[in-house]
Amino acid sequence: MSRVVHCIDNGPMEGLWGILKREMYYGRRFTSKRDLMCSIETYIHYYNHKRVQRNLGILTPIEKYILYLAA
Repeated sequence: MSRVVHCIDNGPMEGLWGILKREMYYGRRFTSKRDLMCSIETYIHYYNHKRVQRNLGILTPIEKYILYLAA
């Protein structure tokens, strides 16, 4: 928990897990923990490297990060 007047919280992480569950998890059945973990790792790679996002200027997070480092 963050202190009063400090806006640091887990909102970005909650947002990521919400998107992950909506796009990858709901509607599927996993028979083992290993299958679930593999699916989550695959989705996170997809999210960072291939899924374009409007709020990043139609770039993937990795592309935006590379542009940030180049600046």
